[in-house]
Amino acid sequence: MPDLTHDAPKPKVIAGARHDWELVIGMEIHAQVASNAKLFSGASTAFGAEPNANVAFVDAAMPGMLPVINEFCVEQAVRTGLGLKAQINLVSAFDRKNYFYPDLPQGYQISQLYHPIVGEGEVVVDMGPGIARRVRIERIHLEQDAGKSVHDMDPTLSFVDFNRTGVALMEIVSRPDIRGPEEAAAYVTKLRQILRYLGTCDGNMQNGNLRADVNVSVCRPGQYETYQATQDFGHLGTRCEIKNMNSMRFIQAAIEHEARRQIAILEDGGAVVQETRLYDPDRNETRSMRSKEEAQDYRYFPDPDLLPLEIDQDWVDHIARTMPELPDAKKARFIADYGLTDYDATVLTADLDSASFFEGVARGRDGKMAANWVINELFGRLKKESRTIADTPLSAPQLGGVIDLIAAGEISGKMAKDLFEVLWTEGGDPAEVAAARGMKQVTDTAAIEAAVDEIIAANPAQVEKARANPKLAGWFTGQVIKATGGKANPATVGAMVAAKLGL
Repeated sequence: MPDLTHDAPKPKVIAGARHDWELVIGMEIHAQVASNAKLFSGASTAFGAEPNANVAFVDAAMPGMLPVINEFCVEQAVRTGLGLKAQINLVSAFDRKNYFYPDLPQGYQISQLYHPIVGEGEVVVDMGPGIARRVRIERIHLEQDAGKSVHDMDPTLSFVDFNRTGVALMEIVSRPDIRGPEEAAAYVTKLRQILRYLGTCDGNMQNGNLRADVNVSVCRPGQYETYQATQDFGHLGTRCEIKNMNSMRFIQAAIEHEARRQIAILEDGGAVVQETRLYDPDRNETRSMRSKEEAQDYRYFPDPDLLPLEIDQDWVDHIARTMPELPDAKKARFIADYGLTDYDATVLTADLDSASFFEGVARGRDGKMAANWVINELFGRLKKESRTIADTPLSAPQLGGVIDLIAAGEISGKMAKDLFEVLWTEGGDPAEVAAARGMKQVTDTAAIEAAVDEIIAANPAQVEKARANPKLAGWFTGQVIKATGGKANPATVGAMVAAKLGL
């Protein structure tokens, strides 16, 4: 586990024209629940369908249609809460959040304001070797997603696609514990990693399955510590919310720009207006979307069509028993069991597919050697060809077979790379390919001795130099390996040369 002795956040300090300022950031992550059906209907959640193909009557708000809760979505929310070490509320309830927008056919969103299904938890964010940040989770609630308005199909008309309407979302709300753009991106990265390990969200930001609303405010040095002591949000400054961020790079850039915008206003004697803003990556700026100077009244009230959601502790305990090994625990085990460095373990546990592939290679073999081959050769080749670990042409048993040949002294490091290339492009069994292509090292000591004797006999002057300076004996080793077409085992040749020269 990360060393939490360094848990106190080190703030990002931005120098203004008159004063230094510190950043304070809280985040609301909207994670689409990994489920084949929507939260209150049986309609498909498949991405990429024709517009309005995945819409049930209840999604379209047809008269008389009643929502029916998807038990699997509830299970996924509980699983997520357990993965974030959060309180699971055995009684929760759904509310109607009333607002009117073309892609919200009901005229309200079914959400959980007063009684969320998951309470307080935490995410531990690695910020470097021995440095970790604990970001507190305030709550996780289930809610429906809205549809999508399409404005670029006609110069005078807008269209609406309801395929996403009713898809289950988990809104994961953090405390304002994040102190800089890099920490914000690291927090989203870690949360995304945990969700993918749990299988509760695929984390696909490009498709909008994971997106972030970022709340940014600035304060003078020392005010954050006062907030921590008093829990009075007034010490944190007026916050602005940047909506629907779906890129780590854009999250960092938007936070940096918004902080500097607020600082400029404050140092000019103005006041920051609480509002919702959008980030324009082309101009690298945020712009106003709507004001929140007076908290928007969504007229929440309990949804009359849904009874309070009651779950049993036994069911929660059953889910807990089926939880997978999570990233921090897996990383610690890789370090302990396979002797990996912190860096290598971090790279290999970045996603579950990579971790599983590595274990398939390393099991029963030298862990460090396996890590080197997976990280340097495999990951390097995947990156070069813009592939993912899921569609690698080289299997874990194949790469493990290459390592077995190296360990047995049957192939050299250079031969192994040549063998890797053949397996990558043509496939096959490593041992059979190496034998068929004449890639195996010469281990016949009689053949090696004959080559050593021949090289020594042909170079008497070099023999005298090597006896005077043993470091020059390496020349003979190189010549023998060259004479055998690179197939002689270097260690065997070196030992034999030293013995023949009496070194």
